[in-house]
Formats: sequence, structure tokens, C-alpha cells
Amino acid sequence: MNRILTALAALALSLTVLAQQPLVLKEQMPNAVRFLPPPPADGSDAFLYDQAQYRWGLDQRRDSLRCAMATQDAEWSVNYMCRILGGAMGLTITPETTPAIYRMLATGLMTTDQVGKVPKDHYMRTRPYMHFRQGTIAPWDEEELSHNGSYPSGHTILGWSAALLLTELAPEHADTILARAYMYGQSRVIAGFHWQSDVDAGRLAASAAVARLHADKCFLKLMKRAKKEYTKIRKRQ
Repeated sequence: MNRILTALAALALSLTVLAQQPLVLKEQMPNAVRFLPPPPADGSDAFLYDQAQYRWGLDQRRDSLRCAMATQDAEWSVNYMCRILGGAMGLTITPETTPAIYRMLATGLMTTDQVGKVPKDHYMRTRPYMHFRQGTIAPWDEEELSHNGSYPSGHTILGWSAALLLTELAPEHADTILARAYMYGQSRVIAGFHWQSDVDAGRLAASAAVARLHADKCFLKLMKRAKKEYTKIRKRQ
């Protein structure tokens, strides 16, 4: 009976988080069209670098372990962030085991995701797999993402935002958290879904979004509860 009640409570918490609205709406976020440079123009040195990085990504696919990671990194979800970045800090992050941390992260990421919508719609940049007419390592996503702008990288916004929030929570694990989040962004280049400049812009956009998030009083309360929960966990270890 206790296990059933625990499972139901966790399900209720997950549904509550998913049902929430972002703390900061798209219109209230920093406008990335105004503070980021536009994507590199065809023929520019920056675009030549993007093309070189695309070839680097193709070469990385020859490494079976890195290719497998990049394939897994095609997943875009809060739970995946909990799994890979929680693993980087030696913590299991779930609604059941760490409800305050999970809620802070889920609500925060739902909010920071807004920062990529305006520039994606504004530029509608063609993705590298479409430009080169070559397949990706996650073909199941190709049709859907062909209708979504490439600049900046939404996966990178998710991963870098999560890394910054968890680094604030556990600064002693900053190096491993940020290293894994960096690889998550680079996985998009390896997969063929993003140019390197998309990924670089995603990290900048995420940083701006997280800064804006910290001006929200509701989020600060969520972070305070998450830190309190994390402190208790560390004392038990």
C-alpha cells in the first residue's frame, strides 16, 4: 500500500509540474534576435567554420561510443537532463527521490526554453542535414525538425540551462556537470541537426534566459527549496 501511495504521489507531482505555465513568458524573455548575431551568411568565414565542424561531426560518428552518446542525446526532455546531469553530479533526480530539485529544474527549463522560440521563428535557418542532403544518426526526428528553425539550438538551450541551474545547486560538481552539458550540445553537431554556430548561440541564449529566470521571485523560492533538499541529501551521504 505504501508503495502505491508513493507512486501516486510522484505521478501527481509530475503532472502538476507539466501542467504549470512558464514563470517567464516568451514576450518577457530577453529577445535573442536583438542580442545575438544573426546566423552566419553563406560564403562567410563563419559559415566555412560551420561547414568544417559539420565534417568534424561526421568524423566523430566513426567513434562508436561517441556516436552512441550523440544518438541518445537526441532526446529532449527534463527527465533526460535529470539522468545525464544528475549522473554527472552523483545524484538521482526524480519526482520521488528529490521532489524539490526536480520541480525547480522542470519549472526552470520550461521557462528558459522560451528564449529560443523568437529567433528560431525569425531566422528559420536550414539545418545541416537538409543543406547537405545527408542523413542524421536520429532519422526519426528528421521530418519534424525540418519544419523548425536551426538557430539557435533548442537542445543546447535545454542542456546548458540545466547545467547552470544544477551548478548553482551543487557548485562542487560544476566541472563534471558543465562538461557533460557541453558534450550534449556538441552531440547536435555530430548528429547533423545543428551547425556549430547554432550550438554556440544556444549556450549564450541559455545563459541570458537563466539570468532572467533569477529575477523571478517564484523561481528563487523553488531554488531555495531545492538547495535545502540538496543540503539534507549531502548530510546523509
